[in-house]
Amino acid sequence: MELGLAGRRVLVTGAGKGIGRGTVQALHAAGARVVAVSRTQADLDSLVRECPGIEPVCVDLGDWEATERALGSVGPVDLLVNNAAVALLQPFLEVTKDAFDRSFEVNLRAVIQVSQIVARGLIARGAPGAIVNISSQCSQRAVTNHSVYCSTKGALDMLTKVMALELGPHKIRVNAVNPTVVMTPMGQAAWSDPCKAKTMLDRIPLGKFAEVEHVVDAILFLLSDRSGMTTGSTLPVEGGFWAN
Repeated sequence: MELGLAGRRVLVTGAGKGIGRGTVQALHAAGARVVAVSRTQADLDSLVRECPGIEPVCVDLGDWEATERALGSVGPVDLLVNNAAVALLQPFLEVTKDAFDRSFEVNLRAVIQVSQIVARGLIARGAPGAIVNISSQCSQRAVTNHSVYCSTKGALDMLTKVMALELGPHKIRVNAVNPTVVMTPMGQAAWSDPCKAKTMLDRIPLGKFAEVEHVVDAILFLLSDRSGMTTGSTLPVEGGFWAN
């Protein structure tokens, strides 16, 4: 299926690792012009070597002022993938203010800020666009020790719908992708204990975790005009977890 992404300028946050990195690689291969945002310079350096021509931006999206400086003059962007996130897992009774603040700063507030920058630019140009927010299966199901993470992703799902409602008249579509555990290095490390993994896999009808490509394929579809009548949706990539 031809997605028509060649020549489009796409900003991807959390581009250094995992889903974000896989998304940059796929977009680069499709001929898109990619602005890759990460807080880790070494990850950006290696990504530039893999994908010559991408534009790296190193910034911590949890810092509002630094983000404004880094992206305020980023120039015309056609498509946006809000992928950056942190997962600071604590039992509910041990949740700290620092973990709460950091989680909402990166997982929700940064989505608002970066999306405002991109959407304002699209509206000023009178151009259509698409935004994809990377949420989680945890947005709609409770998982032990994930009280803050689940809360950020539940909020992100609703933010996605409100953004779709308000930006739709400007021809900007906004959708979310909601993956299960993804076999990134972080996912493999977090779920390497067979007993822990079994508790999750037993709730997934397909009986397996997702690979990065499963999520990237969903992202690229929602960025493309092939999904031109889809906005305000949460697309599960979770092997049936929500059906259980």
